[in-house]
Parts: sequence; C-alpha cells; structure tokens
Amino acid sequence: MAEEEKKYNSRQILGKLIVTKTGKRFGEVGDLTFETKTGELIHVVVKNPTGYCEGLELEKDKSGNPLIPYSAVIAVGDFIVVAEEEII
Repeated sequence: MAEEEKKYNSRQILGKLIVTKTGKRFGEVGDLTFETKTGELIHVVVKNPTGYCEGLELEKDKSGNPLIPYSAVIAVGDFIVVAEEEII
C-alpha cells in the first residue's frame, strides 16, 4: 500500500529554510507560484538568498528573488529539501 502524501497549507511552508540534500543552504521560502487553473505548484520563491544561491544564477521573479522549480523539491518537513542537480 502506497504511503499517502502529506498535504501542507502554504502558510506552513512559508519561512522554512531551503537546503540541498548535501546540506547547502539556499535561503528561506518567501512565496510559492502556481498555475491558477490547475493549482500546480511551479516555483518556490527564495527570500534572504545565501551567497551560494546567488552564485547559481537561478531564474528570478520580477522583484529579483531567485526561483527554484517546484519539481526540484524532494522533501517538505522541518526544512524544504531540494535536489541540486534538478536546479543547475
């Protein structure tokens, strides 16, 4: 029997620390972008990006905040864990 995916309210995710599988810090979740018709999550907007995150030259939103594709998120818990190889 497959394990049921846990659902989170966006307010529970905002402000969480974003890290890679190897523990490199990216910053904090500032916002989430999604497709309004389907509700599909598209990006995690990074606030307070670290120097490491800035050095990756990620796509940015209109305000200049780095964007991480939601497809790179592999775990949500105390931290948001992303697969770095999916980003760069």
